[in-house]
Amino acid sequence: QATRSHGAIALGMSPRATLSLQRVARARAAASGRNHVRPDDLKALAESVLSHRLLLTPDAQLRGWTVTDVLAEILHGLPVPTT
Repeated sequence: QATRSHGAIALGMSPRATLSLQRVARARAAASGRNHVRPDDLKALAESVLSHRLLLTPDAQLRGWTVTDVLAEILHGLPVPTT
């Protein structure tokens, strides 16, 4: 939802992007010997999975922002679950 409501993003995450991020995070957790995904897994993989799926607004592009910059801002602002 954060990518869809951010002012610098014209086209945010789709349901397919969410599923892709979930699958990759599960694979990373399994490769690390865990049967659960941690928030760090999602944050570490978000740029690789989402950078080609998000479209910046023309204004953000003119300001010289990149998808990586905006995605880092979004991830920094998201609260991490504690339970």
